Amino acid sequence: MKAVILAGGFGTRLAEETTLKPKPMIEVGGKPLLWHIMKMYSSHGINDFVICLGYRGDIIKDYFVNYHQLNATITVDLAADTCEVHEHQVEPWTVTLADTGLHTMTGGRLRRIRKFIEGETFCMTYGDGLADVDIGAAIAHHHREKRLATVTAVRPPGRFGVLNLDHSGDSVQSFTEKPQDEVGWINGGFFVLEPGALDYTTEDSECIWERTPMERLAVDGQLSAYRHEGFWQPCDTLRDKQTLEKAWEAGAPWLQR
Repeated sequence: MKAVILAGGFGTRLAEETTLKPKPMIEVGGKPLLWHIMKMYSSHGINDFVICLGYRGDIIKDYFVNYHQLNATITVDLAADTCEVHEHQVEPWTVTLADTGLHTMTGGRLRRIRKFIEGETFCMTYGDGLADVDIGAAIAHHHREKRLATVTAVRPPGRFGVLNLDHSGDSVQSFTEKPQDEVGWINGGFFVLEPGALDYTTEDSECIWERTPMERLAVDGQLSAYRHEGFWQPCDTLRDKQTLEKAWEAGAPWLQR
């Protein structure tokens, strides 16, 4: 099975990091977010990837072309113009790097890599979030439901506390963090899809997967939800990146099996 990763957005909300590189290349624990996502899928036996490139796609291409050198002990002989690799970490990955357009939205990117899916069930996610989703269980759920698309439903982390005021509104009686179960379920960004789900997209650069395609799939009864109650954290802000760094230092739950 293949995993498609959308990695072409501008990441404007993290301008501190994305001025010179795409958001999937922001590092957590010294490794790009993209690497963490791929390691997560790999831990579930998925090692064939299609990465949808856009903004600064050249940086992602360079990373994989030079992957061995970047993760190895090497000796460079400048006079002889040679590079000897002594030892390196080899990931069992096949990576297709597809240019899907600089300004293309998520639905258009998916449609443009359709030829790489080869008519099989596939996984899809974004290049800016980590979770300890049981991918195998999500795939099994998808096959049981027999629908074109399955989205992982998660509860977003509570970001804001609640002030409980008295009748006058001038005195705070208590302060509590908003419970996650009051927020509801949202799109967690980890999908299992049939090739037919892409019939709901177009190559139009303005096609947004999360809008018309998903809305139509839901109306047609072709969208199921796999509920995930565990770790889930997007990386949209500097605060999110710091949260992921702390999670990495605590053991990286998205890499635990």
